[in-house]
Amino acid sequence: MYQHVQRHRTGLYEKALPANMTWEEKLTTTRALGFDFLEISIDESDERRSRLDWDNDTIYGLRHLCEQLQVPLHSMCLSAHRKFPFGSLDPAVRQQADLHLEKAITLAYKLGIRVIQLAGYDVYYEPTSEQTHAYFVEGMKRAAKLAERAGVMLAVEIMDTPYLNALSKFEVLNRAVHSPYFTAYPDVGNISGWNYDVCTELALSLPHITQIHLKDTHPVKPGYPGQFRDLVIGEGDVDFSAVFSTLKRLDCVVPLVLEMWAQDERWQDNIHTAQQRLNQACMVANLPPLFPQPAVAVH
Repeated sequence: MYQHVQRHRTGLYEKALPANMTWEEKLTTTRALGFDFLEISIDESDERRSRLDWDNDTIYGLRHLCEQLQVPLHSMCLSAHRKFPFGSLDPAVRQQADLHLEKAITLAYKLGIRVIQLAGYDVYYEPTSEQTHAYFVEGMKRAAKLAERAGVMLAVEIMDTPYLNALSKFEVLNRAVHSPYFTAYPDVGNISGWNYDVCTELALSLPHITQIHLKDTHPVKPGYPGQFRDLVIGEGDVDFSAVFSTLKRLDCVVPLVLEMWAQDERWQDNIHTAQQRLNQACMVANLPPLFPQPAVAVH
């Protein structure tokens, strides 16, 4: 069997950088920190959702900047559907979900984005039910057909809520949607946080994994809801050495994305710390480091 010797291509989640940075600053910083690409965020805020309505001058201007700085926008985190979910009981909201996805695929196609991460929620601000689940599945079928036509991969994130918190649950959904452009985007932190065995889950869905989020979490326990964000790698309970050992054993070389949030002035130190700890986990797994040593400081 082919044994890969090259490191995983590794990207940075846009929200790990301060929101007030320009695109040039974000891309330059991403490269200086040793990442291969940036994952753009289209969340439920009006400001980021407005990116779906960018004109061609804005879109191709950003694409040219990415080419010039050699930092692609490889993937898109499309979490706007948390506010406008496919499973909503309101037909107007479901129509808006479809429209958001159609615009996101068009934007991705023009920017050269290969992967759109979809949120694995049937609904978020509404009660879940058999009907919301049925609407969500139908929405995913429509979404997959749009993706097939454009040749842009959809990847459903394994989430921080019980609805779709394991790759085994994705496999059931995948059978219903049944499209080569409908895949999985596991977040190892979310899977671990819900007390699933991350390594077993990764092995189960190997043929359907397009990309992986690297994030640390504290698991759900009786009387404790867990912590699913705002932890620096190494502060939580995810066994990254086991994750990388599993990726090596499975010969899984999909791109990885470091998911963090720039909450204060220590954002850059936090990224450096996460990089060092991920490199240590790679060393334990006998894999090449993900990041240059030491990571380049940005001033």
